[in-house]
Amino acid sequence: MPSNSTKILLLITLVGGMLVSVSSNSWLGAWMGLEINLMSFIPLMSNVKNMYNTEASLKYFIVQVLASATLLFMVVMKTLTEDLFTFEMNPYTPMIICTPLLLKSGAAPLHWWFPGVMEGLSWENCALLMTVQKAAPLMLMSYLIEINAFTSSIILMSTIVGSIGGLNQTSMRKILTYSSINHTGWMLIALTTSENLWLVYFMIYSTLTLTVVSAIKLSGASFINQTMMTNKEATLMKFMMFTSLLSLGGLPPFLGFLPKWIVIQAMITNNMTPLATVVVVTSLITLYYYLKIAYSSFMILNTEPKWNLKLHKNKQTKNISALILSTISLTGMAVCTIISNIN
Repeated sequence: MPSNSTKILLLITLVGGMLVSVSSNSWLGAWMGLEINLMSFIPLMSNVKNMYNTEASLKYFIVQVLASATLLFMVVMKTLTEDLFTFEMNPYTPMIICTPLLLKSGAAPLHWWFPGVMEGLSWENCALLMTVQKAAPLMLMSYLIEINAFTSSIILMSTIVGSIGGLNQTSMRKILTYSSINHTGWMLIALTTSENLWLVYFMIYSTLTLTVVSAIKLSGASFINQTMMTNKEATLMKFMMFTSLLSLGGLPPFLGFLPKWIVIQAMITNNMTPLATVVVVTSLITLYYYLKIAYSSFMILNTEPKWNLKLHKNKQTKNISALILSTISLTGMAVCTIISNIN
């Protein structure tokens, strides 16, 4: 929890705006909730001492305002031209309303702002942007989304861009960004199947993202080559970081495989086998670039320069929290399987 009382207030209003948006019974109320959420997140992002934070917050503000204005314009236009309370008249209406929400959540091909904004943020704000900030737009999309050519193309583009885009990246933030875009495609599939499935996927994805971010922040690495030069004393920290990454990629023994497994089963049940094949292959590509980082850091390149002798004893609390989260990531799937088979 931030020690600064202003940040605590902003975090409360951030979550409050998301809850207002999700629980609203009108599109105007949903738009107001999104605006409260945005106005709370911008001060959290900006920092007068860091030029990159200010630039990222300005980029994010412009994109989100564009999406919010488009959403409000579309909702008002549809209510004036069709019916005041329903969207059943026109089959194109869900597509029109979902487009600004897809821009807000960073789904491909509307993802162009996402890597640039992530690169200029602190790790705490990166975690918020990848988890909390996606919840309200995705939940609003669940009211309208259905399987059609538009939704299928967005899912395909998100999973393909998220997998191929991360292959040539060296920044850990950008790798997590493209992984988040890939997971957004999976979450859209879960939304078309059932809201409960999306909720399970989103909760597990948020837990794994927080685990990865806490482990990476603890190591102090921002780029791939820095992970190869971590302190030999911090072997546990290195292990936590890479097992969490592999879990986020969906490697079977870990918790991250569980929601993907459920989504694949739901897709096959609903006769979406070609789409399931594509998303599984793209998920394997994301797993490849996680394995590439882990393998090179553990097996091939393991150097320790003299300037990197700082121990993490003064961060005992962060060590414990990262260890607990990574334990959930490691053993969560086994626990869930045992619980589901008890009765």
